[in-house]
Amino acid sequence: MDFPEPNPTTGPVPTGYFRWEPEEDDVLICRGVREETHDVKTFVFAPRFQRQFTFVSGQFMTFEFEIAGEIIHRCYTISSPPTRPDTISITVKRVPGGPVSNWLHDEFQPGMMLRATVPMGEFSWAGMQARKYLFLSGGSGITPMMSMTRSSYDLALISDIAFVHAARSPADVIFRDELEYMARRNRSIRPTFLVESDAPHHVWTGYRGRINRALLESVCPDFKERVVFVCGPKPFMKGVRETLREAGFDMTLYHQESFDFGDFTDEAQEQITDATDVITSDVKVFQLEFTKTKRVIECPEGMTVLEAARRAGMRLPSSCSKGLCGTCKSKLTAGKVEMKHGGGIRQREIDAGLALLCCSRPTTDLVIER
Repeated sequence: MDFPEPNPTTGPVPTGYFRWEPEEDDVLICRGVREETHDVKTFVFAPRFQRQFTFVSGQFMTFEFEIAGEIIHRCYTISSPPTRPDTISITVKRVPGGPVSNWLHDEFQPGMMLRATVPMGEFSWAGMQARKYLFLSGGSGITPMMSMTRSSYDLALISDIAFVHAARSPADVIFRDELEYMARRNRSIRPTFLVESDAPHHVWTGYRGRINRALLESVCPDFKERVVFVCGPKPFMKGVRETLREAGFDMTLYHQESFDFGDFTDEAQEQITDATDVITSDVKVFQLEFTKTKRVIECPEGMTVLEAARRAGMRLPSSCSKGLCGTCKSKLTAGKVEMKHGGGIRQREIDAGLALLCCSRPTTDLVIER
């Protein structure tokens, strides 16, 4: 991938504090790769020139990867805290069949570069005045809560954090050593780890099974009085939500990550909507041609390209479905759309013919590079 120098009109490289602005230079350099577990790695990035990141714990970034000649966009939640602004980190689990996660684990090295967007997202405790929190995470869903916990530790906040993390086995517990270290030095941080089974050569003596009311009452008796943040696989979040509701928890204090930022296998992408709607004869229908898959489908007026593709049984990458993350960004080689996005695409990309399929409604027939 070609990474041109920034526009020389921006002036000399600064020597003091300046905020990283992707509109000026969206290229990041990998400064380090850390192995967290057997299938999870953390990737540390910094701007090419002296800049600092500004974000709040819980936000995500969209990264642009060039793999086998194809441009792929993926979202990853930031695992580092805003209290360490010189670098930014993402923590990625290897997913069987996932093109990006496997490439990152096998090929990506310190010194390599990629492009990224400004941090986005509203899943955060920023601005909250609560004194007690309960973080519930499953698998790689630990990352936003880890950013919050690291920030609390760095700032010595007077916040009581009960942190329950669920994993398949002891070998899959991400950030265990660091959480235990922070807990030893700050008694307001109390991690609890929950696993489903033993790992080879490691018999687990702690909590087992899945999060339920009995577990919460044991490790966090006052859980009904806390602000709750939840992130993990969809079945995990559904189970936690149902458990809290049945326990009489005030769901106005409940916060759940609504985006699925996992890597995109065929199975993960296959979210086909039941096509039971009837298209009446007075509705205009546009033809959508996908150049790479050689598919031609119909899209009724007013429907997004992504929804039409799903109804036709196509598997396209997507995450937020709100025009925020940029995962579904695609090149339009012909045709026009009406696009109302939430910041997941820049004007220069729109000018270059790119569009977010999740929030683009055709106004003509389209040819799409997908």
